[in-house]
Amino acid sequence: MLKTYNCGELNKDHIGSQVTLAGWTDRRRDHGGLVFIDLRDREGIVQVVFNPQLARECHEIATELRNEYVIRISGEVAQRPTGTENPKLPTGDIEITAQKITILNPSKTPPFYINGEVEVEENLRLKYRYLDLRRPRLQQTMLLRHRVVKFIRDFFDARGFIEVETPILIKSTPEGARDYLVPSRVHAGKFYALPQSPQQLKQLLMVAGLEKYFQIAKCFRDEDTRADRQPEFTQVDLEMSFTEEADILQLMEEMIVVMVEKLKPEMRLIKPFPRLTYAEAMELYGSDKPDLRFSLEMRDLSDIAAQSDFSVFRSAIASGGKVKGICAPGCGNYSRSQLEELNKLAQSFGAGGLVTIALGNVSGNLDELTMTLVKSVVAKYLTLDQIKAMATRLNASMGDLLLLVAGKPRSVDTTLGSLRQDLGRRLALPDTNLLAFSFLVDFPLLERDEKTGQWQSVHHPFTMPVEEDIPLLDSAPGKVRSRSYDMICNGYEIGGGSLRIYTRKLQSKVFEILGYTDEEVEELFGHMLEAFDYGAPPHGGIALGLDRIIMLLAGAETIREVVAFPKSQSAIDLTLNAPSSVTEKQLTELHLKLRNE
Repeated sequence: MLKTYNCGELNKDHIGSQVTLAGWTDRRRDHGGLVFIDLRDREGIVQVVFNPQLARECHEIATELRNEYVIRISGEVAQRPTGTENPKLPTGDIEITAQKITILNPSKTPPFYINGEVEVEENLRLKYRYLDLRRPRLQQTMLLRHRVVKFIRDFFDARGFIEVETPILIKSTPEGARDYLVPSRVHAGKFYALPQSPQQLKQLLMVAGLEKYFQIAKCFRDEDTRADRQPEFTQVDLEMSFTEEADILQLMEEMIVVMVEKLKPEMRLIKPFPRLTYAEAMELYGSDKPDLRFSLEMRDLSDIAAQSDFSVFRSAIASGGKVKGICAPGCGNYSRSQLEELNKLAQSFGAGGLVTIALGNVSGNLDELTMTLVKSVVAKYLTLDQIKAMATRLNASMGDLLLLVAGKPRSVDTTLGSLRQDLGRRLALPDTNLLAFSFLVDFPLLERDEKTGQWQSVHHPFTMPVEEDIPLLDSAPGKVRSRSYDMICNGYEIGGGSLRIYTRKLQSKVFEILGYTDEEVEELFGHMLEAFDYGAPPHGGIALGLDRIIMLLAGAETIREVVAFPKSQSAIDLTLNAPSSVTEKQLTELHLKLRNE
């Protein structure tokens, strides 16, 4: 090795020792006769002092150093003079008296500061990701990612699971998103697909009798990027034979609790993890991934609104819709422009409009509320008793703001759910040190596509229905519940899974409802159905988004912050400049020709 110690591991115990270090020049300070540098490597920073009285040649070279030069230093560990200690550094009590220096590689001036947490435009950071990754925050995140993955492997190994790698080049099958396709050179006109998940493969591993499988799996989906989504991502994939839902949920909760307590003990958890039905989550939070770090629960106000003189409320209810609301605490003093902003936000979420009722602009008991204190464009259509009844149901107080939406049930729920999330951010309601994990259960098996009217899977077509609901597949598919579950944390879907269909008859029935012809079933899923004929065991599993888990543990804003070389928001690898053009020779070998459009 070119060094005997890492920079960050030296302390008072090493005083008097001869050491050799190597790393990057983090900072250089010239104090007349003495030159100081902070030397940085992955493990930390240590101060090095160059004294011309002790090593003149070494001092002369030090005057040439600039930030990010790669250097090797030999010298003696010394105690810093009294009053010059740096309590912010683990190595702040000592310094290295340099005796020898070698410049291993100079550096151009970086396009942004590496030795400080200054804001840098994201695309610039992604273009020079190898420099961005030198920054301490990202290095700590990469170290956290390593420790999480190691923990997961050790956790499952200790519980009898085996890790099996599944192929990256597989068959294209419909699983909810666009596939990335890979043309075959040796089979003209045929294509592989990159896996959206190892779903079918891990089910086949259960047919193979492996019983307990896991994998840190690379997955690929050709869909629009966002804060918690990348074209390629990593998931913790898990499958078990002879299992029930409760077994999988208990195992996942144990894994998360032990992981957080071991790797991020400063973060708090809600224990045990709450379990909500899909219907409860939509009713209370308007979302199938609710953030439980704050309340702001939605309530149905239809019975009260139906007695009002406001025609919008009455007509919505008469046509099968409803009126629901949430309370924005302390927002009764919102200005007209702030209220209009909320109205436009509600419209962007799909509502026709937003009704706001301000309960005065000072705090107090609802008994003190009078109509003169109420501020709302619909106040003349409501009685004071109706307003108080709505406020009571929404657990509001004087000085709060009621937000009401009327319309079709699904639109009302999703609009208020989105407003709830926005208000949580605006009012800084979530505890940033809390990880509010929960499980959602009792999802519907199927839902209708609003455009085509066809049935589609809420999760995927291999999801097992609730046994008592199976007869409804023929008469009322929309009422069939699934034996599926999602893991949620802080407003993000962290993972999802289910018990799986494992008989040909039931699987064929679900394919039929989804609109597949016999020929399509055989072409796309024939291998699965044939496998079920050879003694497939009951089985189930879950897939967790590793990137999202690490994003939450690291307190990052996007998963791009926890991936070494992520794609940009427009799905471009700015470091390697991909995707890129290929040569005509490559296209010819793959039997492809580009259309000029």
